[in-house]
Amino acid sequence: MTQQSTFLILAPVDEGRIYDLRALLSEMAVKPGLADSKNPIVPFAEFDRLHVARFFLTQVDTWRDIEAYEVEARPFPPHLAFLGDMDGDRDSFLEELANQAGEGLRRIFSHCEGFHEDTDLSDWMARHNVVEAANYVNMRGRTVQQVREEAALAKALKPELRALVDAHGTDDAILLHERLREFVSTEQQAGRLRLTPPQPAPLPQVARDWIEKIAVPLLLLAISPLVLLASPLLLWRLRRLERSDPEILPRPDDAHIAEMGTFEDHDVTNPFTAVGDLKPGGFRRAITTVALYLLNYAAKHIFPRGYLTRVQTIHFARWVYFDNKRRVMFCSNYDGALESYMDDFVNKVAWGLNLVFSNGVGYPSTRFLIKDGAEQESKFKRFLRNRQQATLVWYKAYPGLTAIDLDRHSQIRAGLEQRPVGLRALRKWLAKI
Repeated sequence: MTQQSTFLILAPVDEGRIYDLRALLSEMAVKPGLADSKNPIVPFAEFDRLHVARFFLTQVDTWRDIEAYEVEARPFPPHLAFLGDMDGDRDSFLEELANQAGEGLRRIFSHCEGFHEDTDLSDWMARHNVVEAANYVNMRGRTVQQVREEAALAKALKPELRALVDAHGTDDAILLHERLREFVSTEQQAGRLRLTPPQPAPLPQVARDWIEKIAVPLLLLAISPLVLLASPLLLWRLRRLERSDPEILPRPDDAHIAEMGTFEDHDVTNPFTAVGDLKPGGFRRAITTVALYLLNYAAKHIFPRGYLTRVQTIHFARWVYFDNKRRVMFCSNYDGALESYMDDFVNKVAWGLNLVFSNGVGYPSTRFLIKDGAEQESKFKRFLRNRQQATLVWYKAYPGLTAIDLDRHSQIRAGLEQRPVGLRALRKWLAKI
């Protein structure tokens, strides 16, 4: 199974060059924020391992909020962020980027501090790459190639099934399945359809995954008596902080919301980015570190097959520490409009939002870390909107397809390669086509 990896190149922009950088990035888009996949600066479509990618500028407007804790505010100068999710390992992909889009990337990164004409591009990107604290992939191991091949299969089967039903009716589901298999075999032999077998995962990777999958629960079990003993003190400390944490939730500026809207809803999928400060103190940082570690574990070992708890609409997401762990960045790629995306989380997994986001400065007040918070819908949406960043360039390798579409296409392929057992299951499979 081919694993997915990530990259995030984060670098401060030279003072006075933000306008020029925004203008250059706009040349890569066909609509505000939507990339031209074949643009000459970074021709995303030439990278057949790349699922999604984006460029944006971190312009943190909420950095003074931390003064409510009587802590000196630290301004965060604008940074350029270039991030993506791809098949295979990070290092080889960054080399591929440098080799195939080096000239365009040099034009972009020349706006950043410390990048010069003679800078080694590959080395510079590697040094400015920020590794995520937690990462979610909708379906681990599903490659760009697989997505495209299965989409082509589903597209080809639909009219063929319609013709078979017109000729034979719907009574004999087994016959329909056999004829569809014959059709696909003929199309494959003619080179019009491809269904590449998935690559097996390397044994060292399988071993590492199993060790991690087993070791973490065992470790939690081993330390549970200590956690139980310390829990009264930990809960007392947590509630004391929760009662004193200020809510900082001004109404989002109308101009800001309008600007964000110009970069959204050009496809069935949208990107989302939010940046904010962590609440000060070692206790809050420790909670965030543990929460993100467990989230990363759960995303990898508990929710690896199309769901993040009960939410199905996310393709990729990540949580990233930066600025020496003073701030956190959240980036996702989700289906639908932003309002429905936020509603999906609030209605289905508000406790999970609280577990991670409640450690951010200004978050709606919580009880025992998981109660209230995001359950206060209007407050939660203000919190996110005030920290949202505009995605200036966003690329998706398979436009027009939702996460549910990808899952349906995979089920169609699976049912074609191995006939579903029982007539009821077979008819349900035919209905997916």
